[in-house]
Amino acid sequence: MADNGGGSRADQRAAAELEDSAEDLYEHAPCGYLSCYPDGQIARVNQTFLAWTGYTRDELVKGRRFVDLLTAGGRIYHETHYAPLLRMQGSVRAIAVELMRADGTRMPVLVNSDLRTDRAGSPLAIRTTVFDATDRKQYETELLDARRRAEKAYDEQRTVATTLQRSMMAQTLPDDPRLRISACYRPAVDGLDVGGDWYDAFVLDDNRIALVVGDVVGRGLHAAAAMGQLRSAVRALAMADSGPAELLERLDRFVEGVEAANTATMVYAEVDLRDGSVAFACAGHPPPVRVDGPGRSALLWDGRSAPLGAQLGIGPRHEATITLTQGSRLVLYTDGLVERRDQPLDLTIGLLAEQLEAWAERPFAGLADAVADALLGTGRTGDDVCVLAVAFGEHPTVR
Repeated sequence: MADNGGGSRADQRAAAELEDSAEDLYEHAPCGYLSCYPDGQIARVNQTFLAWTGYTRDELVKGRRFVDLLTAGGRIYHETHYAPLLRMQGSVRAIAVELMRADGTRMPVLVNSDLRTDRAGSPLAIRTTVFDATDRKQYETELLDARRRAEKAYDEQRTVATTLQRSMMAQTLPDDPRLRISACYRPAVDGLDVGGDWYDAFVLDDNRIALVVGDVVGRGLHAAAAMGQLRSAVRALAMADSGPAELLERLDRFVEGVEAANTATMVYAEVDLRDGSVAFACAGHPPPVRVDGPGRSALLWDGRSAPLGAQLGIGPRHEATITLTQGSRLVLYTDGLVERRDQPLDLTIGLLAEQLEAWAERPFAGLADAVADALLGTGRTGDDVCVLAVAFGEHPTVR
């Protein structure tokens, strides 16, 4: 039986059901749909958008524009970015704005729009999909709050660590005309955490002064706290008058109970002001530099052993002795002064020695800062730097 060009009744029924399904999909889609005239007036809107915003269909399709539903900030963004981009590109994607619901509350949404044009390029209509971004907005807010809390806790920890570290630096250096002392500390500028570098100089008795420069592994509050404990331990053990090697051996046992101080490096020296003799020992630390005049320097590689805690079970600690002459200088420092990613360590330590040789006759005052400036320059470093320099027998006016 012919269907007179209209198809079978089953086909017609299927087509009608498909049409109903398409309409239902439009009305109850998981996103809002709007069709607007080129001037922005709403021509059509689906039920999902109406349910989200609380408006009736008549309220929106009788003279309301999409931009009228935005918050004040959203309207400004629409005028300055959204509408111009839509005209120039023909579409905009994932624009984050807020809608004003009928009850006056705000609804964060993501908007996609396409501009339909005729063959001549004249605008015909704007089709817009709107996605509910409430959960996303809440997640972003919670993420931002968590970040702020973490940053606050981080800043508080950094403040405590910085205060602790600075308090542990020698605030007043020994003042004796027989030994001039110059020191400086430069915090790392590549990172936010303070480190465990430190220096100290203190009187042992009327004729002897102790010099210390150390570096605790790690950064932050734990490193600063370990540095403070190690500094206090050095001062206490030095008063036992046992010498540099034995002092390091006792520190080996001490760091067994201070995990953060384990494998710290350190150089400890005792200077006799009567004859310029210096007993020193290095626990895995860069070698001190001795300068006796222009062109005359030496790296003190003697008296070396492993970092603190790493010598146990290996053998005794070692120490060495040198004698400074009138005007001799001795410079102790941490590895941040000489370690470079693009240069071998022996080269940069050699450059330090050459610089100190060239400055052998320059006034001693401010030598530690001058050394740091010369070696670091304007480059950034990810490590702290300590420099402790002494000059034996120089007259107080030569400072």
